[in-house]
Amino acid sequence: MAMSATRAAVSPPPFTHREILEVLSGALIGLLLAALDQTVVVTALPAIADELNGLQHLSWIVTAYLLTSTASTPIYGKLSDLYGRRRLIVIGIGIFVAASAFCALAQSMGQLIAARALQGIGGGGLISMAQAIIADVIAPRERGRYQVYMSGIWALASVGGPVLGGVFVEYLSWRWVFWINLPIGALGLVLCWRALKRLPVRGGYPRIDYLGAAILIPGVVALLLVASWGGVEFPWTSAPILGLAAAGILLLVAFALQEMRAPEPLLPPRLLLDPVILMANLIGFVVSAGMFGAVVLLPVFLQLVLGRGAGDTGLLLIPLMGGTVLGAYPTGQWMRITGRYKKAPLLTLSGAVIAFVVLVFAGSTTPPWLVAIFIGLLGIGIGGAMPATLVAAQNAAEARDIGAATASVAFFRSLGGSFGAAFLWSVLLAALDSRLAQAGAGGMAGELLRSGAAATAIDPALRAALPGALLHGFRLAFAFGAAIMAASLALTLLWKEIPLRGNVARTEPAAEL
Repeated sequence: MAMSATRAAVSPPPFTHREILEVLSGALIGLLLAALDQTVVVTALPAIADELNGLQHLSWIVTAYLLTSTASTPIYGKLSDLYGRRRLIVIGIGIFVAASAFCALAQSMGQLIAARALQGIGGGGLISMAQAIIADVIAPRERGRYQVYMSGIWALASVGGPVLGGVFVEYLSWRWVFWINLPIGALGLVLCWRALKRLPVRGGYPRIDYLGAAILIPGVVALLLVASWGGVEFPWTSAPILGLAAAGILLLVAFALQEMRAPEPLLPPRLLLDPVILMANLIGFVVSAGMFGAVVLLPVFLQLVLGRGAGDTGLLLIPLMGGTVLGAYPTGQWMRITGRYKKAPLLTLSGAVIAFVVLVFAGSTTPPWLVAIFIGLLGIGIGGAMPATLVAAQNAAEARDIGAATASVAFFRSLGGSFGAAFLWSVLLAALDSRLAQAGAGGMAGELLRSGAAATAIDPALRAALPGALLHGFRLAFAFGAAIMAASLALTLLWKEIPLRGNVARTEPAAEL
């Protein structure tokens, strides 16, 4: 009794609604920085390549950020459990803003790529920290309703980012896609420092798993390079790809062994031994694979198969991002009302499977509005699953592991997106090449897809074979996309469901429903 009374006396009072909104503002500004940076840069890539004379290294502007942000995500999660979310998100924003200034001042492609890698180190913590901060102040049962704000930030960045980037390139300079991060980051620093004062901080003298970090980072980088280069820079069976794959796998095995013996592991084995958290990570991996595969395939499909221009393509893709918000809201409400998280993603992922199946049968005569409807259905399916995986993992984790559990979900999503995009693009290339080979143009698939609207300026015989080859390639790629979403649906059916807590923290084992 005395012990309980003492614990109650030192426990901080619950957050008021006003305090929750203040904390949410700090978390969302950090998320906006990371989300906007991933979309606003895309529009500026041609202008960057033209000024810095680095067309052959252009992809590294995106790849460098992806490598470092993905590799640093689990490290942020664990360090935030040890030192507190407020300190880590402020450090992340500080690194991100400083690196943005370096990007804007870059005078060569090498300098820009190095600055983007540094920017990724800062950006890797912003997304997972924003989600973990929400977990610190909002009970799991209520948390789903706030996920719609996070989905809204992603939708805003996805739609507004390319437009903003285009305005900067047209009327100012591509450097402003990085300068814009400075005022937003400054606002984020002020909001986070003021609003996050009451977030919990673990006491004592924690021991950091430096060896685990030193093993994890090159292992993740190696596997992401496999996803980025495989089938594009090098054939999948080439020595560089096989060597990177082997190195990545061996390093991750070594990382797992290190985590089993480390006093303070970056990714505690108890998390991945928990069936709820493990399945949440697997579902997130597979759903992200389908989502980013669609993001890669759909713009090319809309332009080369449906014959839409770049402007129309952008409009037709809005339902994909808008759908993620529409899917997140009812899932959050369902979790709040019922305290369950499994049925909502089962329903929405079923819709995503249907959307991919319909796209398999879409062709040049399919009305664009009908394609847009099913693109929206795909977005709803993805948006309904993502909040459930995050909330379920946070709900199953102990208070000491909230940051690590949140970061693990973000980490597996990022890996899944990278591999899904690479896999479905490779399926498209292989299918297209097989058909073009029959017309005597084997090996030209990549060049034809990259040429976009200029693909008509080719040999007449090849031009006659191209529409059928394209349709065959996209149908096969969308069929694999449907299979990926069906796999996520099957995993969700196997997912154990435990009650969503009505309080913020959990220190005892969760009871199964």
